[in-house]
This record gives sequence, C-alpha cells and structure tokens, in this order.
Amino acid sequence: MTSQIHPQALVDPLARIGEGCIVGPFAVIGAGVEIGDHCQIGAHTVIEGPSRLGAYNHIFQFASIGTAPQDLGYNGEPTALEIGSHNTVREFVTINRGTVKGGGMTRIGNHNLLMAYCHVAHDCCIGDQVVMANAATLAGHVSVEDHAILGGLSAVHQYARVGAHAILGGGTMAPLDIPPYMMAAGNHASLHGINVRGLARRGIPRETILQIKRTYRLLFRSGRRLEDAMDEVMQRGLTAPEVAYLLDFIRNTHRGITRP
Repeated sequence: MTSQIHPQALVDPLARIGEGCIVGPFAVIGAGVEIGDHCQIGAHTVIEGPSRLGAYNHIFQFASIGTAPQDLGYNGEPTALEIGSHNTVREFVTINRGTVKGGGMTRIGNHNLLMAYCHVAHDCCIGDQVVMANAATLAGHVSVEDHAILGGLSAVHQYARVGAHAILGGGTMAPLDIPPYMMAAGNHASLHGINVRGLARRGIPRETILQIKRTYRLLFRSGRRLEDAMDEVMQRGLTAPEVAYLLDFIRNTHRGITRP
C-alpha cells in the first residue's frame, strides 16, 4: 500500500516512511527518522532524528517528536528516540531524545495515549498501555511502568519512577517514587490507597488484590519501620508475584518512596 504524503510536507531524503502512512501538510520529517507502516502524521508535526516509530501510531497536528533534549549538558550528540506501535500522541505533545549521560535513548512502548500538551523529557522510559492526561509532564530520566495513569497537569520529578498500575490524580506533584498499584495525589504527592478498580478491570484476581491490600496496610499503616514491615509481609505468607514485585520496587528505590 502506497503512503500518502502531502505535497506540502517536508520529508528529508534520508527519512524512511513505511507502507500505508499518511503525512499531512506542512509536516517536517527530518533525516534519521524511521516511521513504521500505517502511521498517521498530522499537519505541522515535526519529527527529528535519530527517531524510530513502530507501526499504527497516530501523531496529531502540531506535535514535536524527537527534538533535542532540554539539558544544558547536551552538545549535539546523536542520541535517539524509540517509540513502539499503536500509540496515540495528541496535539502539542513534546517528546525529546535522550542524553549521553542518561544512556542516549528515550523510549516509549506500545498502546499508550499521550493527551494534548504532555511532555516527555530526555531519557524517560514509558512502558505499555500508559495514559498521560492533558499537560502531564515527565522530567528527565523518569520511568513510567505498564498501565500507569497520570492525571492532567501532574508532574514527575527527574529520576523518579511510577510503578505499574499506579494512578496519579490531577495536579499531582510527584518528587518521589510512586509504588505500583497505588493511588497518589497532592502537592507533594501522598498515597491514598490501592487502585482496586483499575486492578480489577485488568483482570487481577480478587485474592491477589486482597494480598496487595494487606501488604499496603503492613507497609504504610502498621507503624513499623518500612524494612521491618517488608519482613512481616514475607512472614505472613503474602506470596503473590504482584506483592513480590511491590517489595522489590521499594527495595530498589533511589529517590525514596511516596507514603500516605
């Protein structure tokens, strides 16, 4: 299937456009850009390279993809952006390439929705099926794991992590790691329990959700030191893989854990 590239689009000869793509008027696609099959690139979109996009992505008008990082230490090195497949990137979203000190790569997975005015800074890593509502912002080196939801106007501090299935309320400022399965809100963020509805919607068994709830109470409501509470979780036989993942997330924190 032949791609439809508007005659007023500017596509560098060194860019590669897959089959069945639609490129709107005044879009600018630079050298070193690879776009997979069946992507839609809206009018006035700018995509700079090195950047690689998978198949079936829909980039809406005025988005800015793969541009240089907003980092004073960046000196024009050939860092990159990698985006998977089936992503929707709405109007005025900005996604920067990586930096050398951060590994040189910004990565976005599959089936994600980035609503209008979102920002993904250099060296961020976003998993699969993540939703970033309008104007949600990631500083540099942020990790957002699968199925997380970031409310509108929320912001995540550089080097912080948002765990899988976590949800941030609108306007949340998150300077510390948000553990998986949790709901967080506020400035600064605090935890507000387990994302029970989200876990149930994604088919997590009821017994597993109950184990996560018991783990939450031990970790954050028992009054114990966090290290002692994690030992207690294991002693009580809370052995679901999701619980093990939660404990491992906490053990590997660098910025510290958001708490109630």
